[in-house]
Amino acid sequence: MTPKPQEPKGPLSAELLAELATFDTPTICNALEVIAPERRSVGFTTEGLNCLYPELRPMVGYARTATMRSIHPLRQTPEEGGKRTMDYYTYIAEGGPRPSVCIIQDLDAGRAGFGSFWGEVNTTIHKGFGCQGVVTDGSVRDVDTNAPGFQMLCRMVVPSHAHYHIVDFGSTVSVAGAYIAHNDLVHADRHGAVVIPVEHAARIPEVVAALTRREAVIIAAARRPDFSIETLRRAVGDARNMH
Repeated sequence: MTPKPQEPKGPLSAELLAELATFDTPTICNALEVIAPERRSVGFTTEGLNCLYPELRPMVGYARTATMRSIHPLRQTPEEGGKRTMDYYTYIAEGGPRPSVCIIQDLDAGRAGFGSFWGEVNTTIHKGFGCQGVVTDGSVRDVDTNAPGFQMLCRMVVPSHAHYHIVDFGSTVSVAGAYIAHNDLVHADRHGAVVIPVEHAARIPEVVAALTRREAVIIAAARRPDFSIETLRRAVGDARNMH
């Protein structure tokens, strides 16, 4: 019987996180299909999101989760609202290992994205606390003035804050079809986001290398001027036998 992977103690190494960031998110999904086939239908976004800065490298970090609304004002005093906001910032700053990725669910259902929590000020604050970017089914704004290097995957771009406010933070959220919990390891780029089970993270580079070698055999065959169905059959067989 194959031994069960051991849960790593503490955050993963900076070197491993940096290596994971050299792969795009579909490649991470390919590797997880091999390592953890039971996750072929869970743990990744399934609804389209807009990537504001597609030239940035993929984000790899630990999830800081929150929910928000923006259509109606929060019924509390300015003092209560200010304390709630500062409690949220404390969570972003001190809620777990860094780097982080902020995952925010907009609770306004069909009107999600009515007002934006995200802009120049909040991207700068979050980046200062070690956050690499945000994945949200809500909206963002300030496209030209957001913190440099801060990635944003969102449902839409809008001009106004409206009545934005944080409802809750630190719980499991649902964004673009993916359920993501506090401290989940998230990989995200222009394609969307996927949760990497930390017990499988260290195996991903070696599995990616093996998959790349197998794909290269098939791609090379398909580019040959004498490519045929027989050539494809041989290439697929050769790739299947590679280790």
